[in-house]
Amino acid sequence: MLIRAINKIKEDIKVIYEKDPAANNLAEVLFCYPGLQALISHRIAHKLAYWGVPFLPRFISYWTRIFTGIEIHPKARIGNRFFIDHGEGVVIGETTIIGDDVLIYQQVTLGGTGNEHGKRHPTIGNNVIIGAGAKVLGNITIGDNTRIGAGSVVVENVPEHCTVVGVPGRVVQQKFINQDGILMHNRIPDPVKCELNRLKYEIQELKSQSPQPNPPHPGRE
Repeated sequence: MLIRAINKIKEDIKVIYEKDPAANNLAEVLFCYPGLQALISHRIAHKLAYWGVPFLPRFISYWTRIFTGIEIHPKARIGNRFFIDHGEGVVIGETTIIGDDVLIYQQVTLGGTGNEHGKRHPTIGNNVIIGAGAKVLGNITIGDNTRIGAGSVVVENVPEHCTVVGVPGRVVQQKFINQDGILMHNRIPDPVKCELNRLKYEIQELKSQSPQPNPPHPGRE
């Protein structure tokens, strides 16, 4: 079990090198990446919660939030190679389930929508990217390989292989992803602007098709 835990931490460290070009050396990753520190603390707290240890898991979570600015409930289930980039203000609720190879940025909330009991937080699929400031709320499912743009608010299920933007979140058909599979935040369209442009073009088309009034006859008043 100890070897398995060490291997999982090694994977968590390796993914930082793969996804963050600013990672220069092991000491920097261990001591200067609050996302990694919060994740390691969570894995310990989660195991204690799984064993039924009272109080201590929440106590670890509380002090981790003070130290890193990242709040992860001990009962949240997080898969392999999870990376929180920057991390300040991240909140992950109690019944959240996160798959493998997920990347989230600062100020992301994976939260509930009320005081209901049972499953009340999101389920995030594999290979999902959630941009800075995005809020994913309620007992909803985000499909594999989905990208959620910065500042989006998602309150409904999202299929696989989608890009979601806006408030509330809307699925954008275009894939604004580079050749490495990274979401290009600066190239995500504004869905409201796109809809207004579409309506504008439709109005122009209707005007061009409508009959034009006859010009006045020369010499007539």
